[in-house]
Order: sequence, then C-alpha cells, then structure tokens
Amino acid sequence: QVQLVESGGGLVQAGGSLRLSCAASGGTFSNYRMGWFRQAPGKEREFVASITWSGRTTYAADSVKGRFTISRDNAKNTVYLQMNSLKPEDTAVYYCAARSIDMSDYNYWGQGTQVTVSS
Repeated sequence: QVQLVESGGGLVQAGGSLRLSCAASGGTFSNYRMGWFRQAPGKEREFVASITWSGRTTYAADSVKGRFTISRDNAKNTVYLQMNSLKPEDTAVYYCAARSIDMSDYNYWGQGTQVTVSS
C-alpha cells in the first residue's frame, strides 16, 4: 500500500511560481509511474502531467506545456511539479497519483493540495 502526501500549495499572484511536492511511502517508489491531476470547483478532475518510473519520459497536458515541469527523485521517494507563469485558471486542488507497473490506471492518490492563483 502506497501513501502519498502532497505539499507546497498556496496562494500566488498571476505570473508567479509554485513548486508542489509529493512524498511517497509504503512501496517501492521506482516501480510506479507518477502523475499530477487537478480539480477546479465545479469541474471534473483532469490530467496535468506524468512521469515514467525512470524519469526519462514525461507527459503534460496542452494547457500547461511550457509552464509546468514534472520531475522525480527516486532516492527521496518524491515527485515534483514546478509551476511557472501561473494563471487564474490554474486554480484547483492538485492531486498526486501513483500507478503500479501492472495497472492501466492510477491506483493510489494523495489527499490534494490547494493552489489558488489571484489575478
């Protein structure tokens, strides 16, 4: 069983930056693809970015490409989301998720961290 704990959320002005962290425990971190998702009020949860177990390959939603960067440190069991040039529409609860190698969908989720971008 993997536990995920996000941190780093907060209130920032438009154009600012935040770095989210997600610390994992209870499993072999390098066995998991990691992802970030977000959910804004009244909207469905959406994919933000993901990274393979090795960290060599990353994916990002079109809405955040060029602004957000996902990375991981397997020695620290932590995945990061560096968010630059933040926009008010980035306001949401951000969730970290882990997907086992043998799973087709993310099967572990964190509790979420609030990101609020003021205009």
